[in-house]
Amino acid sequence: QWLGVVLALSMLLAWILLLSESLIGRLLARRGHPGLPRGVTTFIAQMVHQETLFFCLPFVLATTVWASGQGLFALLVLGMAVFSILDPLYYKLAERARWLYFAFHAQCVFLVVLVIMPLMLQLTTGQSLKLALACMLIFSLPSLLQLLRPMTIQRWAIVLATLPILTLLAWSGRAWVPPANLWISASALSPAFDVAERRPEGSALLTPDTLRRQGLYAYTAIRAPRGLREEVVHEWRHEGELIDRIPLSIDGGRQEGYRAWTHKLNFPEDPAGKWRIDVMTDSGQRIGVLRFQVTQDASKATLADGRSSPPPGLPGLDLHRLVPGNRAGQSERPDDGDTSDESEAHEAQDPEADPDA
Repeated sequence: QWLGVVLALSMLLAWILLLSESLIGRLLARRGHPGLPRGVTTFIAQMVHQETLFFCLPFVLATTVWASGQGLFALLVLGMAVFSILDPLYYKLAERARWLYFAFHAQCVFLVVLVIMPLMLQLTTGQSLKLALACMLIFSLPSLLQLLRPMTIQRWAIVLATLPILTLLAWSGRAWVPPANLWISASALSPAFDVAERRPEGSALLTPDTLRRQGLYAYTAIRAPRGLREEVVHEWRHEGELIDRIPLSIDGGRQEGYRAWTHKLNFPEDPAGKWRIDVMTDSGQRIGVLRFQVTQDASKATLADGRSSPPPGLPGLDLHRLVPGNRAGQSERPDDGDTSDESEAHEAQDPEADPDA
């Protein structure tokens, strides 16, 4: 956490230094002192950018759902990190495309705020995202001003009109931004559930008759920082169409993840087809996905066997162990939740914590 605070303050100081570079040079010249060495502010900013990007990169890689637009965002962050250590390209950008350089800095600010706010202040993912977007827009102002120089009344009007548009575009793309402090450590589908042990159990082929008779449990263990209380949603989709949204509340701190599940009984009259359960934050960021297929053909129907498994791809490689402060010996909190849509209105009950789990 202290490193996150240092990086956030460094980003602010580097931004101020970049903006005031020429002013500092003039003040030194008036007092008879030599000006700042050429490129010194860029060198300082480069060090801050490198520390920020390589600090945030494990968080992004560990929480990205690669079969979505989040993969492009993660590749962008990875590309920025590599770019920051390529001195010839970095300094060429700083000298020849100042507006783009300030945009690069604004993106770094967005990342560091997105990552450290849940750790420092226990802000929810949605609150951190909004704050990160606000900071990014503020730090993007020099980029717009550099691009539109010399400034006139008309160009100031363009800036004022552009900011709301940028805000709307940034917010509409939030699903492409990984929730940097939330990830699924394990998930499972099962026809039954042991509530006392907080464990999926049983095995069944997902045919239409099975779903109508038994329903289906969707189990997710979601890792979150200690002290963070977050609202997440299981969105059940059939052939891409949203069928149900079932909210869950999770508490951070448990090493294996906060165990929560939904039990769906009310399926469409014809449930055959491809299903997807999107695990989302309340702000619309995707934490993970569970997929299954329902069909009468036993050779094609998904087997819901209750086995908890890590997600596929890089998150399944346990990259969150690279996240600073995440140690295997960290103490656990046994808070677990249960939510069901068994009522006719498909309403979710409040999660129940089990102090003995």
